[in-house]
Amino acid sequence: MAKNDNSVNIENAKAAEGERYHHGDLRSALVEEGLKRLQQGPAEALSLREVARSVGVSATAVYRHFPDKQALLHALADVAGDRMASAFETAMAAAKPGKDAFDAMGRAYVHFALKNPFLFKLMMSPEMMSGIAAEGRPRTRGMAMLTSALSELSGGKMSSEVQNIRRLQAWSIVHGLAMLMLDGLVPADEKLIDDVLASKIV
Repeated sequence: MAKNDNSVNIENAKAAEGERYHHGDLRSALVEEGLKRLQQGPAEALSLREVARSVGVSATAVYRHFPDKQALLHALADVAGDRMASAFETAMAAAKPGKDAFDAMGRAYVHFALKNPFLFKLMMSPEMMSGIAAEGRPRTRGMAMLTSALSELSGGKMSSEVQNIRRLQAWSIVHGLAMLMLDGLVPADEKLIDDVLASKIV
């Protein structure tokens, strides 16, 4: 009898979860909870079970959307990439076209890292960066914007080889500066960001 009662309870719990979340709502809720936790600590500390508990569902419900922690981390990194690209767009739209807009993109990169240190480090980790060139990955949008901005600065006269080098150079500067600031090796100072980015890249 107890066995039957337990089965009923499990089915009731599953039904309750199904009533609470529909059409991807649970996936969105899990991603939002993951993002919230990455505001408080590193990805290494994130637990699928704790995320499930905070959202109010069982671990089994989580596995229907994310078979493992790595799958959730990839989803969080995709959100990070999309948000960074949106930050680029906002910053560039408020600047003059050309070098000013290019520098605005660089500042937006560093600001995003400083505002979202754990999310940024997750997005830029080797595990998350591998394979981002796959079609449809949101993290490619920021890189495409960087390539486009460089092309505009050069008047479209750069060869693809030179363009790749310039892109790497620009990325190295803002990424290196962001990491130095996140690691506390240089102060997170706005003037310092401006001074570094004022150096001629192209």
